[in-house]
Amino acid sequence: MKPCWRASALVLFGLAACGGSHAPALAHRRAPSFALSDQDGIRRSLDEFHGKVVVLYFYPKDATPGCTREACAFRDAWARLEAAGVQVLGVSTDDVASHRAFAAEHDLPFPLLADTDGAVARAYGVSTPMGMAARTTFLIDGEGVVRRVWEDVDPAVHVDEVLAAIGEL
Repeated sequence: MKPCWRASALVLFGLAACGGSHAPALAHRRAPSFALSDQDGIRRSLDEFHGKVVVLYFYPKDATPGCTREACAFRDAWARLEAAGVQVLGVSTDDVASHRAFAAEHDLPFPLLADTDGAVARAYGVSTPMGMAARTTFLIDGEGVVRRVWEDVDPAVHVDEVLAAIGEL
């Protein structure tokens, strides 16, 4: 085997061993239920938002450039999201204290949920390389059905994609 083949085989084996995302498999199925603490220590569940469209977005880490850009984009679109009756929930494996500082620093008007053991990410099929959730968003309708899944989103344009999809519901 030539060296480039070995490298390719190792990359493919590594991807297979890590397990790919199973998030798209949730499209048009009931969203898994969960209960997690938000940045204020309040236990939040998906069930409390029944009847509302929910944007559930998983992100790698508080206070990193891409995650800050994404959170602030949702914050900046808050009036449009709120007018559409949408609830935004951010989820990462960071703890409540980290979420509290991140939300306060950027004046985020929506809950950030602490999935410290990654159980909710796993339930949604979101990969957690190095213990951090992959950037994945779920659009859940008022009946709790996943209507759209975005993987590997671009934080700079993602909120516009989400708003367009909400308009199609």
